[in-house]
Amino acid sequence: MAILVTGAAGFVGMHVCEYLLRAGEVVVGVDNLTDYYDVRLKEARLGRIQEYENFSFHKIDISDSETFLTEMNTIPDISKVAHMAAQAGVRYSLENPFSYARSNLDGFLTILEYCRHNKKLEHLVYASSSSVYGGNKVLPYSTDQQVDHPVSLYAATKKSNELMAHSYSHLYRFPTTGLRFFTVYGPWGRPDMAYWSFTEALLAGKTLKIFNNGEMKRDFTYIDDIVSGVVKVLSNPPKDEGESGAPYRIYNIGNHRSEPLMELVHNLEKALNVTANLEFLPMQPGDVKETFADIDPLSRDVGYAPTTKLSDGIPKFVEWYKTYFKDKF
Repeated sequence: MAILVTGAAGFVGMHVCEYLLRAGEVVVGVDNLTDYYDVRLKEARLGRIQEYENFSFHKIDISDSETFLTEMNTIPDISKVAHMAAQAGVRYSLENPFSYARSNLDGFLTILEYCRHNKKLEHLVYASSSSVYGGNKVLPYSTDQQVDHPVSLYAATKKSNELMAHSYSHLYRFPTTGLRFFTVYGPWGRPDMAYWSFTEALLAGKTLKIFNNGEMKRDFTYIDDIVSGVVKVLSNPPKDEGESGAPYRIYNIGNHRSEPLMELVHNLEKALNVTANLEFLPMQPGDVKETFADIDPLSRDVGYAPTTKLSDGIPKFVEWYKTYFKDKF
């Protein structure tokens, strides 16, 4: 049997693929290589996993349901789906909202329709986001909390994914699990994330723009910990139980630490051996002051146990960054 991974050339998707491929799984990757950020990075990620014989790649936009369904239905043995494809980013949703509707709503509906008609499907695991908690002030964030007040369109699309998945699990009885990712970072990461842009700025001697006057905290989660959780969940589909009466689950997946943004800056300064020039600014639209994941349900149900501290993960990212951009050094 095979595992379908969407967003295979993305940050999390590539790492999930690589983990599964190393474990001997047959992996089918899908990605449209969108130019939201430098396509060369996506191509480099893809090149890394295309070295495995048990990997096949299909360049498809999941919002093109006809093409996706036609092509995927020619592959007979897909039993699990790790849906990591999405239009990511909170601030970009203010500039290009229609791309979020296409990728995160139309695209997710395509995946649900594929799963609905795949008689061999055992489990759909999909990426949600900590952004769904919006302005919630009770910490740590728990999946028992209401998430009806998103503060960005990106968050609204992710909450919509959870509702759509529930309706399909209820109607068609196939298991779905949504994972609310908390600030994932690490090698091969996304250039639009703070740790990457800060690294660029620090090396160029530029001033770092620190929003909300530095009063920000995040549950920074290293990529290897995220991948371990995704893989564990893939093998543990939910059953028809709980309040919803459907084979449906939502989990937080984070590091269970809420750390100041300035701690990220200090770790980057140390790893890069530089001193930052800082400009403190007000909060940006769509952003939240703090995130903090309650991961007890995920730990209890599948044995999820993150192990990487920010002080260990940031040097690993910096080491990768210097290798990837070796021509700069």
